[in-house]
Amino acid sequence: MIACTSLYKTFGQVTALDHIDLTIAKGSIYGLVGSNGAGKSTLMRTIAGIYQPDSGELTVEGAPVWEQPAQKQRILLVADEPYVFSQADLDEMARFYQQFYLRFDWQQYQQLADSFSLPRRKKIAHFSKGMKRQAAFLLAVAACPDYLMLDECFDGLDPVKRQVVRKVLADHVAEGMTAIISSHNLRELDEICDTVGILHKGRLLYSKELDDLKGDVCKLQAVFAAPVEEQALAQSLPLLSMEQRGKFYTIILRSHPQEAEQLLAPFQPLAVEAYPLTLEEIFLYEMEVLGYDAAVIFQ
Repeated sequence: MIACTSLYKTFGQVTALDHIDLTIAKGSIYGLVGSNGAGKSTLMRTIAGIYQPDSGELTVEGAPVWEQPAQKQRILLVADEPYVFSQADLDEMARFYQQFYLRFDWQQYQQLADSFSLPRRKKIAHFSKGMKRQAAFLLAVAACPDYLMLDECFDGLDPVKRQVVRKVLADHVAEGMTAIISSHNLRELDEICDTVGILHKGRLLYSKELDDLKGDVCKLQAVFAAPVEEQALAQSLPLLSMEQRGKFYTIILRSHPQEAEQLLAPFQPLAVEAYPLTLEEIFLYEMEVLGYDAAVIFQ
């Protein structure tokens, strides 16, 4: 388990992490969302032991990470712009990883290279952006970390390779690995993550399990014989949003889908139908309730 308590980090006059309280369960896939400069990369680098927090506490399974080589063996970060030696091929980078990550599995490395169809004797500097990202990912997985952090890991990947990445992650998490994925794309996280948190200007605005999120919010489309005021609905229902087009109403309630139609029954709708919301829609509504401009957070 990763535990952050009042984690604080600055760079000069810029506050990168503003007293973050966060717990990430072992064996989960945690998604980090936020605009550029929100603090996602700083948080991941702090967890990896690259940055030392100015104050607060960070532990991985109860032990600190900063200047703890044994802990760093278990944690691996794939940065947004992965670094490789300019003249190295994939095999040479794999041997480099072996020197620092003692659990590096060469057989698994070979299998992953085949799965991604990457040439092992070609200089990585000559790879495309997507190929470089695939190379960094497979080297990290082959190092067998207990905690794997991926900064924008899907950027530059075609749909087939994205599916390979998702499958590899799911297989390893099923075996006990914990993954933290930073992304601007909520749709990607919706398909793979157990829990998602939103960072904005160094603060953690929200952190919740996806099952709870999706079970707590419902979209209804309804038709009423007589006009219904939004204020009247808000006074009686856990209303998040309402949009009216003629006699048709789109209503977002903080309610389980099975209960939502019953809550609306007193308003005598002529017809009601419930629809599932995407993770992106849920967060847009949640951020509006919290008073934040979702367009800024998700840009």
